[in-house]
Amino acid sequence: MTLRPDPRPLYLLVIDKIKQDIESGKLKTGQRLPSEFELSKELGISRATLREALRILEDENVIIRKQGIGTFIKAKPLFISGIEELYSITQMIEKHGYHAGTIFVDITSNQATKEDQKGFQLSEKNGNIIRVERIRTADSEPVVYCIDKIPESLLKKNIDFRKYDSIFQALQEQAEIEIAYAVAEIEPLGYHEKISPLLHSPKETSLIILRQIHFDTADRPVLISVNYFRSDKFRFQVLRKR
Repeated sequence: MTLRPDPRPLYLLVIDKIKQDIESGKLKTGQRLPSEFELSKELGISRATLREALRILEDENVIIRKQGIGTFIKAKPLFISGIEELYSITQMIEKHGYHAGTIFVDITSNQATKEDQKGFQLSEKNGNIIRVERIRTADSEPVVYCIDKIPESLLKKNIDFRKYDSIFQALQEQAEIEIAYAVAEIEPLGYHEKISPLLHSPKETSLIILRQIHFDTADRPVLISVNYFRSDKFRFQVLRKR
């Protein structure tokens, strides 16, 4: 099978061909591509041309290369969200047509650390921090590991967080705390010995950490969250304007 005639550079034709095969279902998520020798022979191109096409496809997250194993079709993210809008994870999952669920891992009350004191602008004697750890699921599949922290002093009564999928909803209904905005940081993370297995995330799949300090309508920092997303399930994007 050859790719000519077409006036464009051959490596672009290879990229189009592989993407078309993915869209048509001929190539499936997780499928291993033939070796460079076999694929270049099948397409009637040089291995140098093929390598340039594969390099670009890897940059575009269409394929993933595993050293010593091969090249595989990468899974498309199920959830694509803009981070300029503040959605709860429940909203993020459900707006893509999936059922959002929760597996509770732990709920504890601990003395505020120095990091907590700084993030929540607390004095050393401001009491304890409620820490809620959960695994969020989409149609029962684990996709996000969540760590949420709230100053105990902000809560008028004990809240049974196990009754709520959304921390936002729990705070609004039980503590009259309405989240208005958040300051967020995103960073990549490789395999995590504790969290990756809990999310059923393969060793070659990285995680995306979204750290946020949430503020209420009175500009008080009321919630700090650290969320670990499977990178093969989530993609975040930002709308930039001039």
